[in-house]
Amino acid sequence: MAEDIQIRIHGDASLPTLVYLPGLHGDWTLVGRFRQALAGRLRFVEITYPRTLTWTLEDYAAAVEKVLAEHGVQRAWLLGESFSSQVVWPLLSRKQLEIEGIILAGGFVRHPVIWGVRMAERLTGSLSLGLITRILFGYARLVRVRYRGSPELLQNIQEFIDRRTPLDLQAAQHRLHLLARNDPCAIARQTTVPVYAITGLFDPIVPWIWVRRWLRNNCSALREYKVIRSADHNVLGTAAEISANQVVHWIREAS
Repeated sequence: MAEDIQIRIHGDASLPTLVYLPGLHGDWTLVGRFRQALAGRLRFVEITYPRTLTWTLEDYAAAVEKVLAEHGVQRAWLLGESFSSQVVWPLLSRKQLEIEGIILAGGFVRHPVIWGVRMAERLTGSLSLGLITRILFGYARLVRVRYRGSPELLQNIQEFIDRRTPLDLQAAQHRLHLLARNDPCAIARQTTVPVYAITGLFDPIVPWIWVRRWLRNNCSALREYKVIRSADHNVLGTAAEISANQVVHWIREAS
């Protein structure tokens, strides 16, 4: 499985290691500005998933473990973005990787609006690639207006759009199916690994108010939940500097 995962490693091995696990899109195209903001402070490992239609969340976790081991990464912090928060929990329970801490970026335990996930799964399967592309270009135009002073983010958004293919949409639909069925609440309740979370104020994809409430009431390992007012669901991209500084602070504070 692991040979289909792509991996990039930035930074010296002497630095604390942060492994980025991507959102529903499954790749590193939206994390470029965040990576640059971390430069020289952390060893940053980026993961891109294959466009698989068969993997379970356990398969994702096993493949991540394998590719990290092949590259000598045995101890790390995990940064689970959105969908990949669901890969983080089986990684915790498998106990093959030494996990120093968990950071959720627009992430969750069990999604607070399961009916919304199921609707998104059906829509992703029924909409054409052409329509999806037009929607994404509309989003890109909005981003260009809001972040016209950041050519790096605009370049990342364009790369993100260019990578979308029919198979990519099928893989996203499969990931949504996995989300709708997954319930890792027992793992989150029992973990002793430090848990942190960061999200944007405007996030209709994962309503953070419910996520934060559940974590505060049920996850004793939660250390802090940070809401960035200037960001949206893609908090690592739309608030890269703020997010990077916060993540570095958490990792240094826990060391």
